[in-house]
Amino acid sequence: MHFASLYYVAVLLLPFSQACLTLEEREGLPRRVHRRQTSNGVPIATGDRYSSGTIAPRGVGTQSTTLTTILNVNEISSGLKGLATVYGISTFSAPYTTYNGASITGGKVGGNGTCNNAYRVYLNAGIHARERGGSDGLLFFIGDLLYANKNNVGLKYGSKSYTSAQVKTALSTGIVFVPLSNPDGVAYDQSSNSCWRKNRNPKSSTGSAASIGVDLNRNFDFLWDFTKLFASSARSSVASTTPSSETYHGTSAFSEPETQSIKWVMDTFSKVRWFIDLHSFTGDVLYSWGSDTNQLKYPTMNFLNSTYNSVRGILTDTPGSGSAYGEYVPTAENSDNVAAAKRIGSAMSTAAGRTYAVIPAADLYPTSGASDDYSYSRHFADPSKNLVHGYTVEFGFGNSAASCEFYPTQAQHNMNIQEIGAGFMEMLLAAAALGLGDATSC
Repeated sequence: MHFASLYYVAVLLLPFSQACLTLEEREGLPRRVHRRQTSNGVPIATGDRYSSGTIAPRGVGTQSTTLTTILNVNEISSGLKGLATVYGISTFSAPYTTYNGASITGGKVGGNGTCNNAYRVYLNAGIHARERGGSDGLLFFIGDLLYANKNNVGLKYGSKSYTSAQVKTALSTGIVFVPLSNPDGVAYDQSSNSCWRKNRNPKSSTGSAASIGVDLNRNFDFLWDFTKLFASSARSSVASTTPSSETYHGTSAFSEPETQSIKWVMDTFSKVRWFIDLHSFTGDVLYSWGSDTNQLKYPTMNFLNSTYNSVRGILTDTPGSGSAYGEYVPTAENSDNVAAAKRIGSAMSTAAGRTYAVIPAADLYPTSGASDDYSYSRHFADPSKNLVHGYTVEFGFGNSAASCEFYPTQAQHNMNIQEIGAGFMEMLLAAAALGLGDATSC
């Protein structure tokens, strides 16, 4: 508890974003506009470097190259098709379409079999529109992994190297990946350079431009109805019921086709054991829970127990002292949660020499409706569902010289891609070592 309090003080002293939000946005205020900053960071690409899906993406792990642009939305789609064309991987589309008519698409690689049960790791990117480089990092990593496997070579992300044998181990875990889970929002942000975070659903709009859209990472079915499920003193940082807020949580849990699609992936590939949702920027690896401090002693003190609705989200109390609350984690699951997170953080820190912190998500501030907590909560809420170890990886450290600090410089973008590749690779190796669940039956 003392660590959480100290960390809170440190957060308040930092000038820019923490866990996808600026300090103003955390307080429910309009984002500060950097009027003197004219840079939009590394530019968005024009054209299609993958030639309508005939060329596969390849990142910085299998070649020495400098990335000079961010993938545009069309290139992300073309790159996924290129992986299928060059390497023969299978792709899929979730059965929902966004407000602007886009589909959420992904691919599946590796594994010990071809049925859906063969895939045990789910990598997701692009849920917050302005967090540039996440979709690139995921597509480039999958391209590197497939290239290295085909050519029997290893991977090198900056100062972090992996052998060809480790490449094969990583692929054996079976990977489901979705490089762009908010296509409408990303397309809008790339065309407007407006630091746009949410999707583009206008259903709850009150007429202002800011009131369009839902924060997709507050829309999952984990303590979604935060005004009833959290302490009144914690609610302002948890989410918002105001459509113009950057953390507006929508009209109901899973009200949005984008979050429905992510749930569909988890339901369809129901043996997935490990999940990463890729975000920027804080230089953090976050593990569950994000609703309150983790505690290992009191199984009935959990998110399903309404007894604690009035005290949930207060991080300065001590679970078990009076009515004080902490979110229950079984000891064995907590050990695996932490072990994998530490491996990811260490690998990302090694790649480009920038230090990543590894902490429980709530140590930043309490949240509701987040993807990582939803993924981990599923087996508590429904014991028939598979245990999923869920993580948020916050890559990068921000660009204070840009109009939006989520828009990296070229140098930052290249370091970010190195760190993302090392983090994903370490996750796969940690998953293989810590366990992928019951044996595949295909």
